[in-house]
Formats: sequence, structure tokens, C-alpha cells
Amino acid sequence: MATGINKVILLGNLGKDPEVKNFEGGTMKTSFSLATSEPYKDKNGNRVEQTEWHNIVLWRQPAEFAAKYLKKGYTVYLEGRIKTRSWDDPTQGKKYITEIDADKITIISSNEKRADQAQTETNSAPDTITSPGENDLPF
Repeated sequence: MATGINKVILLGNLGKDPEVKNFEGGTMKTSFSLATSEPYKDKNGNRVEQTEWHNIVLWRQPAEFAAKYLKKGYTVYLEGRIKTRSWDDPTQGKKYITEIDADKITIISSNEKRADQAQTETNSAPDTITSPGENDLPF
């Protein structure tokens, strides 16, 4: 029986073009920042928008999809889980980063000229790509 659920669903805009890393054996990792915004009214009744930035990581097939079709400004829907990792920085001590390890991603819209090309290419590719599972990750 599962002792917990770690599920994240985000809809937001890419803050930068995806960064791609290739590892031995052909494994690909793609990462980018994603902005999600939530509007609310402050105590004076003024509309304010709160933006959160998320570090997104994709592996294998979803990583290939993201590297090929995503650009800064695209709106995407994604699902995954929260992961925090740490490392020792010799000059600053222990450092931490919290990432969303995404296993499903869907392009909602784009604001670039490349959108027509990506849409044409994605007609033969799935709009949504899903990772095969966590047991085959390289760590």
C-alpha cells in the first residue's frame, strides 16, 4: 500500500528555451524554468498577480519532445512529482534545489512563429508525451 502521493500538475509558460544534456548510452535530460501565475485582489481591491517559478526536468522521450518543440514563452501543461536534491559546494556549503520531475507534457499554445512548424510536425507526433516509468531512470 502506498504511504503517500507526490503528484504535481502545472499549467504555465516557459521562462527560457529548454537546456539539453546527453549522457552515455543515449539518455537525454531536458530542463527549463516554468512560470505559473495566480491573480488575486489586494486589500485595496487592486488586481495583483503572484508568479511562482518552477525548475522542470524531463528524461528520455519527454526530454526529446521538449527539446524539439518547446521554446521560451510556450504555454504547457505538465504532470510529475516534486524532487529535492542536494550537493556540497566547496565555497558555499550544502546547496539544495527543488525540481519538478515531469513525466507527462502537453503543448497548450505558443507565441512564436515556430508554432506553425511545430504544429505541423506534432500532427504526426503525439501532443502529449509520457515517460515510461521511474525504474529506468539513470540514478
